Amino acid sequence: MFTDESQYTDDTVLTIAVADCILNQKDYAETIKKYGNNYPYAGYGGNFIRWLAGEITGPYNSWGNGSAMRVCPIAYISDDEKLVLEEAKKSAEITHNHPEGIKGAQAVTLAIFLARNRKSKEQIKHTIEKKFNYDLSRHIDDIREIYKFDVSCQGSVPEAIIAFLESTDFEDAIRTAISIGGDSDTIACITGAISQAYYQSIPNDLIIKAKQKLPANFNEIINQFEQQYSIRY
Repeated sequence: MFTDESQYTDDTVLTIAVADCILNQKDYAETIKKYGNNYPYAGYGGNFIRWLAGEITGPYNSWGNGSAMRVCPIAYISDDEKLVLEEAKKSAEITHNHPEGIKGAQAVTLAIFLARNRKSKEQIKHTIEKKFNYDLSRHIDDIREIYKFDVSCQGSVPEAIIAFLESTDFEDAIRTAISIGGDSDTIACITGAISQAYYQSIPNDLIIKAKQKLPANFNEIINQFEQQYSIRY
């Protein structure tokens, strides 16, 4: 799971940024831009880099999976489904104001929300399919044969959710997500967020190794967030 070359990516940076916004009532656009510029080599997409640099002002109608990869902290802010979906939309539309960009962020948020509220995989699958019209009936073995790199929400969020649905535990979920290829860090990020909420168990050695890869201030935000929202794993 880890090598000496393993490092955090844009998914981690921006997820921490969203958690910081929630903990400290900060502005999404201002805070995400600050984190992005403070950690400029994390692997951001082209338009996002231009947005960070101020070459693009305001949202840029993106349907990319950047909105979905950073959204997971929002699933914990309330037990009100409507409220968390509205907040997911707010976090997405500062950059990803295309309907598919907002949809992807909301689908991930709802999947995590349902998982942490102890809904079954079948309930999660049915709810996401009905509300967002994603096809979650496919199987990882079939997806793996034909899947290609795809940074769109519509081409990666359903696959990430399917990886969770077919998993047996947290580590298996991550390995399954990575196995299909494509935008692996983002797919695994989404799969992992849902899986952590569902299984509420991560092998301790993975936690230790992952946190060793992070800047101290990232770990401070993580610890504060976990305490504030009583997150278990």
